[in-house]
Amino acid sequence: MSKQSPMLNRLSRLVLGASVLAGGVLAGSPAFADGHHSVSLPKKTSLETAAEKLPKVKAEDLLRVAEQKIGVAENASGGGTEFHNWYMSSPRAKETLARDGGSVRAYANAPWCAMFVSWVGEKAGIRPLVGWDAYTVTWAKWFKANQRWGTTAKPGAVVYFAWDASKNLSAIDHMGLVKKDNGDGTITTIEGNTGNGKVEQRIRPKSDVVGYGYPVYA
Repeated sequence: MSKQSPMLNRLSRLVLGASVLAGGVLAGSPAFADGHHSVSLPKKTSLETAAEKLPKVKAEDLLRVAEQKIGVAENASGGGTEFHNWYMSSPRAKETLARDGGSVRAYANAPWCAMFVSWVGEKAGIRPLVGWDAYTVTWAKWFKANQRWGTTAKPGAVVYFAWDASKNLSAIDHMGLVKKDNGDGTITTIEGNTGNGKVEQRIRPKSDVVGYGYPVYA
């Protein structure tokens, strides 16, 4: 079980607090197009600013971490994975309990698709850019508040599903990571807490997708 690094904890408090409402932005330095008109560079989101102080990780690097856990299975009670154990010992567990109520022990056998993606972000070294939570809906809203939400499937994107085909964030049932867009109306994903109780690679129809959160990659 990994310890939380001081830098990651400082950055996660900055952009991943339990009550994040919106991502801050920092203005870029102006660039002059000619002698009469100036053009401002695009403003950076808080996640883009945080990324400057973190390891340069590509989408394929994060997906490689996720792929290494394909086959990991839950116990007969629906929990007991290393992802549960890690999340329960993390500072984020205390934050989400303060927000949602309950006890740390309740996470032991809780649905774990979000805990799996949280763990992957931690192990890849860019947890503040991926996010971490145990509740899919709040996590999706965090991406949207930080201006990193959309409807295009990209490798390394965090994908959110609603089994009733709703596009409402409050209807989200499940989440995972996009491996690739198959170009035929489906995506290949890596997910924890599948119907088989494992980390698996799956092919999912885009019709089940509510949207995508985009971590900041190198």
